[in-house]
Amino acid sequence: MSTMTSTPVRQHVPLSQRPPGSSFRRFKDLLATVVLTMAMILAMIPLVLIIFEVTRRGIGVVDLDFFTQTEPPPRREGGGYAAGFFGTLYIMALAISMSIPFGIATAVYIVEYGPNRMTSTIRFFTDVMTGIPSIFVGLFVYGLLVIGWGGLGFGTFVGAVAIAVMMLPIVTRSAEEMLRLVPDEMRNAGYGLGARKWQVIVHTVLPAAAPGLTTGSMLAIARGIGETAPLMMTAFGSGLIVTGFQGDPQGSVPLQLFKGAAQPFEAGIDRAWGAALCLFALVLIFTVVARWVGSKASTAD
Repeated sequence: MSTMTSTPVRQHVPLSQRPPGSSFRRFKDLLATVVLTMAMILAMIPLVLIIFEVTRRGIGVVDLDFFTQTEPPPRREGGGYAAGFFGTLYIMALAISMSIPFGIATAVYIVEYGPNRMTSTIRFFTDVMTGIPSIFVGLFVYGLLVIGWGGLGFGTFVGAVAIAVMMLPIVTRSAEEMLRLVPDEMRNAGYGLGARKWQVIVHTVLPAAAPGLTTGSMLAIARGIGETAPLMMTAFGSGLIVTGFQGDPQGSVPLQLFKGAAQPFEAGIDRAWGAALCLFALVLIFTVVARWVGSKASTAD
């Protein structure tokens, strides 16, 4: 007859009810919460002050005429930044058509056809481009296209190239991360059904990563729409609505804002505040929509 011994089961006691050191743990938790909350509040103070000041100074200037009329002489009241808004939309449309397809295609090559020496080189230069100051991009495009290669001069196309170069690494890196999140089981299922590699990429991988690709693309657009330094060296700026593709200086909201804020007349400075408010609203809209798309995609998963 064998005697069976059983190990007594210890009853679980919550941390809050354990006397040894429990009060000290609660104190550390409370201290960390207070410190992090204070850090968050301190970080938000400059942002709140900027939003308040830009809104206070610019809200009285923004009306329908501000979007439909060109800028008058600096001393004169009224008018608007119609040329800047048209130029910004024109430049961004071209920059989006150049950067987003090429950036996503680059990410597809890195994820689906790597790793190899080429993908490592691409990833390295993408990381380097992410940290390059925007004025260097403007100087590069200025030396390469504006005064080089036959001298294209200032214009819409070269401005769009500069903005596309700024957007490209953001699109590429964000798209790469989103494509890596697609489970390999989905790829293997496509291969098991007899699909070719390009068919799996087009019909399975890209649709699965579409919400993340959209989020990264919109964040890149939000970055590009507010750039000023590259356009100073490429688009150059204009107070008139310019429809030409290349050869004539093109306006943009950041350039008109910069020039308006630099002159001494109150009317021109007020218009610059209105442009700052509109530009801030555009960037905020793109950022919020990108975050919303990302959160909806996470919820759906």
